[in-house]
Amino acid sequence: MTNFGQFYSQIATGPLAHWLETLPAQIAQWQRDGQHGQLKHWQNAVSFLPERVPDHIDLVNSVSAGSTTPLSEGQITGLTRLLRQLMPWRKGPYHFYGVHIDTEWRSDWKWDRVAPHISPLADRLVLDVGCGSGYHMWRMVGAGAKLAVGIDPTQLFLCQFEAVRKLLGNDQRAHLLPLGIEQLPALEAFDTVFSMGVLYHRRSPLDHLWQLKNQLVSGGELVLETLVIEGNEHDVLVPGSRYAQMRNVYFIPSALALKNWLEKCGFVDVRIVDHNYTTVEEQRRTDWMETESLADFLDPQNPHLTCEGYPAPLRAVLIARKP
Repeated sequence: MTNFGQFYSQIATGPLAHWLETLPAQIAQWQRDGQHGQLKHWQNAVSFLPERVPDHIDLVNSVSAGSTTPLSEGQITGLTRLLRQLMPWRKGPYHFYGVHIDTEWRSDWKWDRVAPHISPLADRLVLDVGCGSGYHMWRMVGAGAKLAVGIDPTQLFLCQFEAVRKLLGNDQRAHLLPLGIEQLPALEAFDTVFSMGVLYHRRSPLDHLWQLKNQLVSGGELVLETLVIEGNEHDVLVPGSRYAQMRNVYFIPSALALKNWLEKCGFVDVRIVDHNYTTVEEQRRTDWMETESLADFLDPQNPHLTCEGYPAPLRAVLIARKP
């Protein structure tokens, strides 16, 4: 069972202390009612991972840990077997003691696109909404964040995160909570809020932007990364039942329309800092994610279109400030 007591202790004093009025009850309810059928299996895999104190950790250029004395072939095989019980691994990659977790997404490429445009994270309190297994949180810690808090209701991602934390020597500078953004009160406590790959999954995108704004301190920064389409400030794609085989895609605006949405929600200094088409090198099937991936979701005759005939995935990064 994941223990959130350490996190509660860390936030008991400081700007997040008032979260303790609601958070422990929400977590207790999740532990009582929200358990996935595979959760115990995943938690067992994490519990059997060896307790290691790494001799070197890199969170600046990667998410990796290792020891001066290499693991034996048998130890590497055992570590690999346990980590593969937490498949599919979607966000990464990770490198631990000679084991390379080659995830579906090259999340390091996204980080390299985002990082040059954001305010320095040194000593900041950071929230990562829809954080997946937490890859980007560790990169935020590597960039100097005082504390990175991630929220994602997917329980496999929580177990993957706890596995990574254990292999990093039980680092407490990042924490993942199995919650959705709609479960957070207006904390108004975070210096930087990241929402990457979430907006198009929200039935009400403006409500999502308001929820993000409500987590920021005055003057805090929003980093928003999402699917967009080419077009002017009035263009928005509303896909049918699926987009690139994903069922829950509701609104894909142009970057200019999204800039307008942010301004309508009261953000200022809104900047479009990056456009990038997702390639089959950045999102692909691997030994650690063996089901279909981007190449299977595109039109085989025209890679500029999805298999449903929509524009192929184009992503943008926007930076905005709460006044």
